[in-house]
Amino acid sequence: MMQVIHAPAEMYNQTMLLKMSGKKVGFVPTMGYLHKGHLELLKFAREHCDSLVLSIFVNPTQFGPKEDYGSYPRDLERDKELAAHARVDTIFLPDVDSMYPPGYRTFVEVEELSKGLCGAFRPGHFRGVATIVCKLLNIVAPDEAFFGEKDAQQLVIIRKMAQDLNMPVKISGFPTVRDADGLAMSSRNVYLSDEEREQATGLYRALQNGRSLIEGGETEAARIDAAIREAIARDVPAGVVEYVDIVDGNTLAPVSRTIGKTLIALAVRVGKARLIDNIRVGG
Repeated sequence: MMQVIHAPAEMYNQTMLLKMSGKKVGFVPTMGYLHKGHLELLKFAREHCDSLVLSIFVNPTQFGPKEDYGSYPRDLERDKELAAHARVDTIFLPDVDSMYPPGYRTFVEVEELSKGLCGAFRPGHFRGVATIVCKLLNIVAPDEAFFGEKDAQQLVIIRKMAQDLNMPVKISGFPTVRDADGLAMSSRNVYLSDEEREQATGLYRALQNGRSLIEGGETEAARIDAAIREAIARDVPAGVVEYVDIVDGNTLAPVSRTIGKTLIALAVRVGKARLIDNIRVGG
């Protein structure tokens, strides 16, 4: 039977008991409002562990002052039902005071990797992400933690943080889960109107166009960038592009030529929703 744990100390103690009994503990951290993408990730994690922990925590330190922390979609009872159906063993459900008690002063920052892509438009965002993931990994103490590849920069940052801090956990990525029309699943998709939702499918088509250019022999990043932006302007007229970046798939450093493993990433505002997506090519 699935249980819900609120206290960090209780969560840690449970993991230690499981490990002492020879169980492998898997962990999927989320901000809740679960969708099919989360459920596919949980299904994958379930297949790779003996005991599965899901955390639900809308982390205030990764939201900017003008972002949607207060209005971020939440539905805890629905999340619990979906988690139980996904065969989650434990939901870790801390409150803000237990994660950031009065006088809290410690933060984690992964330098360089946090500067570009979303980091350039959301100052402090990845400091908040790295901090909360570090805390959650320390509290849950899993053998393996699972993250979606839609948040490509986040995954690179978390892997580097775990490596640099000698954290005894395997960080595993899971391919982006998409609707049938190609739109990457996100809790923020709920912000889209029907017309905006239809237009937003053009983002993935634009990325696919960029990949096709590379696979067809184009190596000039500037030309690929221009083609993607042109496709977005044509197919997503409601969209406001924050960035289209073509970077090294490992270091996230901008590249002028697409040689080896390449990540094409974008962030576009469509109505009230800020949508991110990416595609990997080569390597």
